Amino acid sequence: MIEAVSAVSADLVASTGRAGFRLHRFEVYNWGTFHNKVWSLRPNGDNTLLTGDIGSGKSTLVDAITTLLVPANRITYNKAAGAETKERTLKSYVFGHYKTERSETGLAARPVGLRDHNSYSVILGHFHNAAFDQHVTLAQVFWIKDGDGQPARFYTVADAPLSIAEHFSGFGSDTSELKKRLRRLNSTEVHDSFPPYGAAFRRRFGIDNEQAMELFSQTVSMKKVENLTDFVRSHMLEPSPVEDRIAALVGHFDDLNRAHEAILKAKVQIERLAPLVADCDRHAELSGQAGELRACRDALKPWFARLKGELLDKRRENLRAALDLLAGRIAALTERRREEQTQRDGIRQAIIENGGDRIERLKTEIAGKQEDKARRMERAAKYGELARALALPDAQDAETFLANRHLLQTGHEAMQSDKVRTENEHTEKEVEFRQFKRDRDKVEEEIASLRQRRSNLDSDVVIIRERLCTELNLDADDLPFAGELLKVREDEQDWEGAGERLLRNFGLSLLVPEDHYAAVAAWVDCTHLRGRLVYYRVREPQAVASSSLNPCSLVRKLAIKPDSPFYLWLEAELARRFDYACCDSLEQFRRERQAVTRAGQIKGGGERHEKDDRHRLDDRGRYILGWSNTAKIAALEKKAGDLATRMQAMAAGITQLQQNRQRLDDRLRQASQLEMFTDFREIDWRPLALEIERLEQDRERLERESDILRTLEHQLAEVEKTLAESENALKETERDDAVTRNKHEEAIRLLNEANEILAALPPEEAARTFPKLDAMRSEALGEQQLTVESCDNRQTDMREWLQKKKIDAVDEKIARLRDRIIDAMRGYKSDYPPETLEVDVAIESAGAYRQMLAQLQTDDLPRFDARFKQLLNENTIREVANFQAQLHREREAIRERIDTINRSLRAIDYNSGRYIALLAEPAPDNDIRDFQQALRACTEGALTGSEDEQYTETKFLEVKAIIERFKGREGSTELDRNWTRRVSDVRHWFVFSASERWREDDAEHEHYSDSGGKSGGQKEKLAYTVLAASLAYQFGLAWGEQRPRTFRFVVIDEAFGRASDESARYGLELFRQLGLQLLIVTPLQKIHIIEPFVASVGFVHNPDGRQSLLRNLTIEEYRAEKMARSVPR
Repeated sequence: MIEAVSAVSADLVASTGRAGFRLHRFEVYNWGTFHNKVWSLRPNGDNTLLTGDIGSGKSTLVDAITTLLVPANRITYNKAAGAETKERTLKSYVFGHYKTERSETGLAARPVGLRDHNSYSVILGHFHNAAFDQHVTLAQVFWIKDGDGQPARFYTVADAPLSIAEHFSGFGSDTSELKKRLRRLNSTEVHDSFPPYGAAFRRRFGIDNEQAMELFSQTVSMKKVENLTDFVRSHMLEPSPVEDRIAALVGHFDDLNRAHEAILKAKVQIERLAPLVADCDRHAELSGQAGELRACRDALKPWFARLKGELLDKRRENLRAALDLLAGRIAALTERRREEQTQRDGIRQAIIENGGDRIERLKTEIAGKQEDKARRMERAAKYGELARALALPDAQDAETFLANRHLLQTGHEAMQSDKVRTENEHTEKEVEFRQFKRDRDKVEEEIASLRQRRSNLDSDVVIIRERLCTELNLDADDLPFAGELLKVREDEQDWEGAGERLLRNFGLSLLVPEDHYAAVAAWVDCTHLRGRLVYYRVREPQAVASSSLNPCSLVRKLAIKPDSPFYLWLEAELARRFDYACCDSLEQFRRERQAVTRAGQIKGGGERHEKDDRHRLDDRGRYILGWSNTAKIAALEKKAGDLATRMQAMAAGITQLQQNRQRLDDRLRQASQLEMFTDFREIDWRPLALEIERLEQDRERLERESDILRTLEHQLAEVEKTLAESENALKETERDDAVTRNKHEEAIRLLNEANEILAALPPEEAARTFPKLDAMRSEALGEQQLTVESCDNRQTDMREWLQKKKIDAVDEKIARLRDRIIDAMRGYKSDYPPETLEVDVAIESAGAYRQMLAQLQTDDLPRFDARFKQLLNENTIREVANFQAQLHREREAIRERIDTINRSLRAIDYNSGRYIALLAEPAPDNDIRDFQQALRACTEGALTGSEDEQYTETKFLEVKAIIERFKGREGSTELDRNWTRRVSDVRHWFVFSASERWREDDAEHEHYSDSGGKSGGQKEKLAYTVLAASLAYQFGLAWGEQRPRTFRFVVIDEAFGRASDESARYGLELFRQLGLQLLIVTPLQKIHIIEPFVASVGFVHNPDGRQSLLRNLTIEEYRAEKMARSVPR
């Protein structure tokens, strides 16, 4: 193997022994257990072995070197020794902690240090490039600002060989003075932080990235390459600097997203305003229709006046013709009547001349008697009707008449008395009926109240509590009545009535917890309760022993609701107030101090006894205890049914009394009418009938005695009959004429009124409304024939039809539409306050909403859309494309870097005739593949500038999906952060493996994805090879360079000590061929392998476990001492 490595191309370096910057001297002062003096390690640019026992201080020096070259956030102290994080810290090194001891309390351990806060510490490394005779000194100074804080420090870079003793001492305790002194030195820089310090020394060492020093730190503790991909990513490739690019992309997307949200907002606003404005337009249209219909309704009177006027005009003409006809008939009838009167008067004179005067007088007397007889007969019929109604005989003679009057006088008083008695009884029954009704209504109200709850309390007190709880915003369960929490036990039902009577007042008492007492007391005091309320202030109760109760105590027969917070208070209060003995006999009752019987007699603590039987003891309708009211509801329902039955019977009795009273009123009225007949002669018509009969006989006798007179009388009768007919015809015609004339005048009056009504309507209004009314006439009135008399009724009918069928229907639509518009306006105004600040929620504001819609459609949305497309295509998509291009450049850079590393690896014989090549293949990671596809999707077709809305929205959503993960989605922030780191770091786009190939034909001999499954030696060998290539790359070790300016120093802590002999020789030879200076940290057991490759040895020793010592030997001095120790004395 050694021979294989030796075969590395001779053009590696002209002289590998002293190439590049190498550590010549390393010094520490007050660092860890290296205390109170300057300790130096002197490699002089050659490989050096640092060795010593476990715990002697080797790792302390290694950590000092690491602190000198690596940022603090990248350091894990004592890492090579397998220490846990924070086991050693910068503070522990500055204070010089070397052990722990118990604190004064003995409860915890505390570290013990060699130094306090008044000391300071220095670490210093002097590097030299012999080819150019360049010196670089790096140093850090530490001190404690306060006892509990972290050490403060500053950093120094000098282009000259400095030392602690000469340049970092003698400044007292003022570090600022030391800084000033150092700055006065030539070519010396002083920094207060690591970044400028690190940049300064990396620039001098020819290191162009921070990753090289991180590889330096990892090399210290590296044992083997467990996973080749992880190693290459971490140590050989730089991370992708994409944070700024992602931040810019997110920033651009935020602008784009705001533009997109503006579009979405505008579209949503349009979607909401469009139907709102359409509803407003429809509202305006319907309002116009309603206005037209109301105008038609208001024009109904003049429109019907026109129709009525047309009918009246025709009627007036017809009546005028009828009047002319009637005038002719009246003239003819008047002339005929005059002729017939002349003829009648002549016949009458002839009758007088022939003795007809006596007959006329008889006729006149007979007519008078007949009229008197008719009056008396009518009165007699009325008298008989009343008498029969009153069960009196008809008065055929004066004696009966007088007897009836006497009976009327005595019977009237009896009927009047009956009436008074009936009215009194009727009043009493009605009062009693109303009382029953009130009782039944109260019972039904109580039942309704009980059905809404589970307690048995009266509704009056429940209403008071409801008011109290509502106004104080309390829960009714927090303020129970005592009765809601108490009941008589099921097995003691015999005592339920007595318990209810004794506990009634207490059960109606409200229980107020201490927390609510002040509020309840204030409310009760300032409120008119409209009733009575007793309440108790409930404090923390004192426990009461049940053994102190009477064995027969009523309290023992009671149950308290078990889950009540008032349980203990009620238990104590019942024991204190209601320890009444339940007595089965009066003997026991008399003996007890406080007692109660089943009948409800109560004996107080003194001499007072009470029994209140105003209500039945078993009336469950009055029970108030318990938390179930089923039994009380049943009892009250039975009571309500009993009251209803009694009310029905009472109503029937009241009806009978009303009928009796009406009958008495009728009889009293009839009696009063009958009493108006005071003289029998008023109804005695029979004497007149006899007198009329005698006078008729006289008239007939005179008529028989004269034939001429009989002929004349016959002629007179004929003439008078004809004259009567003429007069009747004339009167009827004159009556028709008057009626017709009135009708004619009325027609003219009505016509004038109609014309006045019609004239009051403006002609343009008539022209607008009358055609519409004409069109609606048949629909409203059907085929009814219109007359003058029916016009008003038809006008009413059409007005009702127009109002109900048309106007009300349109108004209902308008109201619904208005409510919908108002709701939409209110919702829109609530959702978009800035845009609607000066717009009201009112129908009158429809124009403003219409203007907003037009603004959105014609201006805002197109402007937002144009802005969105501009931002999408010119900013975001372009930024995504640039981001994608950067990632692709970094991907190509990684491939080029691997090619560069492979050129280094090709120069090394891994095995005889074979070399190692690194392979970079796409990572089989779905997230990365999807991310790459998503980037391609975002940029595909982007340069065409498509204006298609679907294309634009699709691109936005594709970009948004990526940006949301960059920003971190809600609930997945950490997951997305890890995703972003993985997919945007191009190092993760590859998986790396090693291929061992034959130099002869480049065929693959073996493939290594990692070192798993290999032997220990193979793992170590692969690790050395990959590490060497990585260092060559990171330190910029160019093949064939004669005078390099590169950094050549590497620390390997215990790696060779743990490796096999063959692997250790391979690695040491490989590093030597690369021209690297090694500081090898290992125990003495591997010294025989390492000895040929080192020029000096640093021995670390800690004899007392307190302070470490460091001794420098050349390899020759070491061998001499080793040989001297091996010679027996």
